[in-house]
Amino acid sequence: MKPLSSNANTQQADLDYIRQLMDQPLLKKDEEHDLALAWHDEHDEKALHLLVQAYMRLVVSTAVRFRHYGIALSDLIQEGNLGLMYAAERFDPEREVRFSTYARWWIRSHIQEFILRNWSIVRTGSTAAQKQLFFNLRRLKAQISKISTDQMTLEERNHIAQTLHVPLHEVEDMENRLASHDLSLSQPMNDTGSDDWMDSLADQNPDPEASAALNLDDSIRRLWIQGAMHSLSPRERMIITVRRLADHPTTLEDIGKRLKISKERVRQLEVRAIRKMRHHLLHNIQDLKEML
Repeated sequence: MKPLSSNANTQQADLDYIRQLMDQPLLKKDEEHDLALAWHDEHDEKALHLLVQAYMRLVVSTAVRFRHYGIALSDLIQEGNLGLMYAAERFDPEREVRFSTYARWWIRSHIQEFILRNWSIVRTGSTAAQKQLFFNLRRLKAQISKISTDQMTLEERNHIAQTLHVPLHEVEDMENRLASHDLSLSQPMNDTGSDDWMDSLADQNPDPEASAALNLDDSIRRLWIQGAMHSLSPRERMIITVRRLADHPTTLEDIGKRLKISKERVRQLEVRAIRKMRHHLLHNIQDLKEML
């Protein structure tokens, strides 16, 4: 299977290749069945090549239908070729269905998934309803008489929502997505080119003055806690450390086993320690501030 290139210098070669594919004659039902059977039962690679080669024209015709999504036709064809190969791998010749019918579904599926992945850096559609909207909204808009070139009217949106059996808000969301495009942050904001969109982004980091204030507050809080911890007994200090200051608090039961006391006793000691710390903070906060 010949790879296609989207390079401008090879466009003519790609067009010649596409014409060759479209000139390939379609297989008769018996020929198609025999080739599919040879590949399915005997892994005959020559049969696979003939089967795929005959229906690569389906890839081209399907890819052309999706060319208006702004993705290179050569890329769509290559993705459709993957769908065709995938169909050949999975096709059961004993089923009462033509390979061309089966392959057409997989070709379209691969191309649509490729478009959804590459049309925008923002994921456009993940649910079946969203995919249906993405690929049918333009067509339905074109079918509505006197449709506006910009935003649809409420009546027009309701018509599409009812036709596709989706909520009205999903139609509105998809219309807005299709009307917008990805914008590079390095793209100039105007014709002069003096500023780009990156310059308009607000810095989310705190300014130096705010950072200094936050650091000062953290220092004050640490000093308060250190002073309050010194008012506790060693056992109470240990309980507060592993219960309140650790990233993963220790259970009352585990502390009880460590200290050889009941977990209820541990809970009482924890309550008493918190009460002592609170008392210390209420009576010593002003003194701690003056020490900074």
